[in-house]
Amino acid sequence: MRRLLFVLLLLLPLGVLAANSPPKIGLVLSGGAARGLAHIGVLKALDEQGIHVDAIAGTSMGAVIGGLYAAGYTPDELEKLALGLDWQQALSDAPPRVDMPFRRKQDDRDFLVKQKLSFRDDGTLGLPLGALQGQNLSMLLESLLVHTSDTRDFDKLAIPFRAVATDISTGEKVVFSKGHLPQAIRASMSIPAVFAPVDVNGKLLVDGGMVDNIPVDVARQMGVDVVIVVDIGNPLLDRKQLTTVVDMLNQSVTLMTRKNSEAQLATLTASDVLIQPPLSGYSSTDFGRVPQLIDAGYRATSILAPRLASLGHREDEHALALNQARTPGERQPVITRIEVENNSKVSDEVILHYIRQPLGERLDLERLQRDMSTLYGLDYFDQVQYRVVHRPEGNALVIHAYGKRGGTDYLRLGLNLSDDLRGDSTFNVGASYRMNGINRLGAEWLTRLQIGDHQELYSEFYQPLDVGSRYFVAPFLFNEAQNVEATDDNDPIAEYRLERYGYGINLGRQIANNGEFRFGVAQAYGKADVRVGEQELPNYRFNEGYAQLQYSFDTMDNVDFPREGENIETSFREHTPSLGDDDRYRQWDIRLDKAMSSGPDTFVLGGGYGRTLDDANVVESSFLLGGARQLSGYRQDALAGQNYSLGRVIYYRRMTERSFLPLDFPFYLGGSLERGRVWNNDNSYDTGYINAGSLLMGFETPLGPLSFSYGLNSASEHAVYVNLGRNF
Repeated sequence: MRRLLFVLLLLLPLGVLAANSPPKIGLVLSGGAARGLAHIGVLKALDEQGIHVDAIAGTSMGAVIGGLYAAGYTPDELEKLALGLDWQQALSDAPPRVDMPFRRKQDDRDFLVKQKLSFRDDGTLGLPLGALQGQNLSMLLESLLVHTSDTRDFDKLAIPFRAVATDISTGEKVVFSKGHLPQAIRASMSIPAVFAPVDVNGKLLVDGGMVDNIPVDVARQMGVDVVIVVDIGNPLLDRKQLTTVVDMLNQSVTLMTRKNSEAQLATLTASDVLIQPPLSGYSSTDFGRVPQLIDAGYRATSILAPRLASLGHREDEHALALNQARTPGERQPVITRIEVENNSKVSDEVILHYIRQPLGERLDLERLQRDMSTLYGLDYFDQVQYRVVHRPEGNALVIHAYGKRGGTDYLRLGLNLSDDLRGDSTFNVGASYRMNGINRLGAEWLTRLQIGDHQELYSEFYQPLDVGSRYFVAPFLFNEAQNVEATDDNDPIAEYRLERYGYGINLGRQIANNGEFRFGVAQAYGKADVRVGEQELPNYRFNEGYAQLQYSFDTMDNVDFPREGENIETSFREHTPSLGDDDRYRQWDIRLDKAMSSGPDTFVLGGGYGRTLDDANVVESSFLLGGARQLSGYRQDALAGQNYSLGRVIYYRRMTERSFLPLDFPFYLGGSLERGRVWNNDNSYDTGYINAGSLLMGFETPLGPLSFSYGLNSASEHAVYVNLGRNF
């Protein structure tokens, strides 16, 4: 009995200590896409109230905010990030156009639509596992969490953390307690069909909201005593609100997440705290309302301050670890080596060429982001990612290049149509097929076909001569046919059908991502037959042989409706009998555009100027002008002459608010003012200066730009234009 009493007396202080020790707090952050930004406001209020959490469990956007907070980001840093982030860019795959390789910028300069179909090497159509591969999102997470690359155990973060995902093949819940933190977060928010699933250890993982959108059970398994739960899930729509197929799809997703959410909320006890920010007026796509969403979370948490008071004002090892993680530290480690893990068609040396990180210096995240965007823009990869791996000999920057499972051969289509409202119309339908990755240096074979008023077949084999495609050789074949109007004394006398076919070769040098020089020689053979007009006019055959120097420069941020940047295309061509030409003459041509914007308004200033410097046959040496914003009012390519000049100013205004989702449908209204002239050298044909203008209505659709225009000019010509593809 004395021994038992002695033991009880020894245990009594421990019991008193246990009774007085503060409870361990778990924070549960639910999924809800843009509505999840309210979590930042919740964290701000909790920090102000002195509440330090011991564990965090998050799903989807809750995993994003919770993971960053657990890694040491303060609520103020998270707020600044959310307010300054280009959400449309982050939630897309396309790199900023300024970072794209110039070769890919050239693809945009056809009138083809921007969307392309991909094909595998066996010719089968390659369909992706998601509308987005999550390239930019993964890059963002890697850059924000680069300082955690060496932390494989999430219990060793400043705050222990768990992220919830779903195995799409089995429907089972997957809880990340270790691994690569950016990858775990990326998997947790992979909305099925929107984002491609993340392959982790052979499992295809998607959004955790499918099985556990409010992971209270996960937080309790981390050994906490009390949970603070933040529920930002979408409410169910009532019968009257279900009016479209989109409403039905959203309701289906909400039904799935609310069912498992209600089951988790039912486990809460009287000691737990539930925070439900007032988000009834916000949707899961409202990334443009960041301040309001953060404020909603802040206010909902501040109201509960009396209820939360008993959980605040304590310091423990987790609070100290969090304070240490928030001090300026090694978010930009020194890089001592660069490694490549690559299963794509191009060699490791090609990939290394685009990574400009100096060895022995701190990681330059801004430059690395640009380099990775350029690399991804080559169109060989589903994703390119990086990690910093800490090793005894130093920090290694490891580049992971995942080859495209859907194939690297691409088909693109396009259409344009014009009608002069007098019974004369033109149309062109085009397609291009590009075979990528023919060898390890990244050779390409591009074939372009166009039928209609201007028929064309062009095929080019593009072979880089070094790993960075700085130097290249490009042999080509071409065949084209189009109508050219012959005039004399300003009167049309005939319309010729001009046909030519030929071949040539270019040697070139790319200039970073913005431009290239090409020098080439070519030979062509052709004929010009009278199609309409005086039949006694001669038909003739001709031979061409010429050398050509070209320079191109492109910094436009968008080829369809640019807001800033420049585009310059210049060429000088010398026809000479020494290369097989019938005549000796020279031509040069320069075209340029410069875009400037203020708010929703954009002006594009530009034009072109072309000259034929010597006597030559008019039909085969003519430039073509006419069409929308090319002396509007004339049908496409209605004017032909050996010389031309064109000046123009184009204006358009975005009429719809910017969407922060990949599926943005901007609508534009605008117009143009133009002034130009076409004339010949060897006869008196001269249009004189013509003033023209147009009205423009345009859309950017998932297929590409769609525009409708009406144009008229001082020559009493007017026309309507429809373009699916390039506008200017």
